Amino acid sequence: MDTPCAPPPPPHNDGSHADPLTIDTQVPRAERAQSIHEDDGNAAVELASIMTTASNPVSPGPPSPPLEQMRMHDFVPPTRPSSTPFPQPEPRSTELRCISCPTSRFPDSASSGPGGLPTIQSAGAAVDTMSLNDLPTEIHECILDHLFGFRVSTTSKSSITRWGTALRHPRRKELSELSLVSAAWRILIQERLYRHIKLKASVESLRGSLAYFAARPHLRSYVKHLEIWFPVFHPKYRPLALSNANTLPTVTPDGLTTASYVLPMDNCSLEEAFYFVAESLPEVCVLTLEGGERKKAPKVRHWVRDAQQRRRVMPKVQSVRTLICKGQWNLIRGEEDFETIMSALPNLQGWHGSYSKPKSKSYITMASILAKPMRLTSLDLCIEGDYRRELSFPAYFLKVSNKIHFCSRLAQGVASPSLEHISYTGRVCKQFFIDLMAKHKDPRQTRLRSIDLTVKNCCRQVAHWNESGSGITDMNFINAFEELVLAGIRALGRLKSVEYLRIRYVDLDSPFPPLNPHFILRNGRCSGVWSDAIIAEMNRARPHARFEELSESFGEVGYRKDGRITFTPEFLASSSSSGTGTGSGSRMVSLKLSNYALLSAGVSIS
Repeated sequence: MDTPCAPPPPPHNDGSHADPLTIDTQVPRAERAQSIHEDDGNAAVELASIMTTASNPVSPGPPSPPLEQMRMHDFVPPTRPSSTPFPQPEPRSTELRCISCPTSRFPDSASSGPGGLPTIQSAGAAVDTMSLNDLPTEIHECILDHLFGFRVSTTSKSSITRWGTALRHPRRKELSELSLVSAAWRILIQERLYRHIKLKASVESLRGSLAYFAARPHLRSYVKHLEIWFPVFHPKYRPLALSNANTLPTVTPDGLTTASYVLPMDNCSLEEAFYFVAESLPEVCVLTLEGGERKKAPKVRHWVRDAQQRRRVMPKVQSVRTLICKGQWNLIRGEEDFETIMSALPNLQGWHGSYSKPKSKSYITMASILAKPMRLTSLDLCIEGDYRRELSFPAYFLKVSNKIHFCSRLAQGVASPSLEHISYTGRVCKQFFIDLMAKHKDPRQTRLRSIDLTVKNCCRQVAHWNESGSGITDMNFINAFEELVLAGIRALGRLKSVEYLRIRYVDLDSPFPPLNPHFILRNGRCSGVWSDAIIAEMNRARPHARFEELSESFGEVGYRKDGRITFTPEFLASSSSSGTGTGSGSRMVSLKLSNYALLSAGVSIS
């Protein structure tokens, strides 16, 4: 039985209240002794009765005999009822210990006080008290994951998109103060705070970061993802009286001025950036280079010195496995720029490149890069990611088509023996899969596992300019999309290692986005667009693959008073009739391609 221990109260000086531990010296000695003896006896009897009844929780029995007649050897406990699950009471210790004091070790032959009860004896043995540091590491990780967000592996495909938001917490300063809780938390929180950092690509910023990590070397190994962004302009403040620009004045600490933007003069080069990463952050495995975007933006310098005096070898960053290039046009404008960056990353496995605006030079530059063999295992390329339908081919792509067929160059890059995953967003047609099959004559020489294509438009020969548009109401585009899907299914017959294939068209201006055509093959299950030709080709290429559902129509067809035909998608109609679901989060798993002819004829979607 544990009881809390408290220090005795201080003695009272005014004598108005009698202290229970203070002996009144005015009372005669005989009366004082008799009173103390009676108090001890009454306390012992009361404590014995409490311990006896509390330790045997049974139904009430006959009343206890008078206190003066009770003997320990004559007392017979009441019989337990047969319904009690435990026939014998648990043996419980009668030791009295303090839960806030060190554990007392009692000898076997403890001295007895009045009433035969053992007296409390304090011992000098100390107790090992529990603290926050004694909890398992998994418990600390769960607590901090709840506060910071769950971490993902650096090798995960989803880590590239999630690291940019989840690990840069808006309350970063407040969360950093949690490192003062304990030594264990300090390590775990610093691992999360420094796991993903972002630096400005200026000489001053890199010098400050170099000095910071030099003074705190234990933080260097925590950085796993580093972002370096290159400014493309910065404001230049001039006194208002000396300004001739038609710009609004602003109030700064120096007074009333007007701001004009000029080219940055303190930007570092890629050579300096790679040197900083190699010397300061030895555990970085994901590197992001953000070139920025603006009209006539300056190209990022690759070398510190001029072309005649520069060093021909970039600093080596051995730890980087994934490179992310945002605003890639300002970073890579030719094949030489790409080779310079790749020379600094000898162990690179994944390359994620994206362009801010579509340009003819972007297609032409990537075509020359993809023509050379690559040692990558993952390629994620986004040339056009605005996700808007077109009325016709834009002028810049006509320049590309007059020089090269980009789909053939893309297939040449995907045909690399080491490549396992390809994700592409831009213009693509059936020629991509045709050339890909031609280059993979021996299926045993390919390691390709997944193909993910997001179609901006399908390049094709047209007689008139208005026949080259895109969207669910353009049957020329729907037919070209069907040919692309058929070519992809034929490629599956030769590329036995491909387990995942997705071909989709995304239109943010679509009147009903779930009707955007798509085809997905995952784990032997197919969904999306279908036709008799697609089913026959799938049975030949992958006999064990099956469609999840084959629906003959998009939904319920009706007529308005003005004579226009309307229809409600099938899963929305079933949801409204059954009263379950709203349909906003549903997806169309079956899209018969012949039904798109109704949309091209002016059918409206309700």
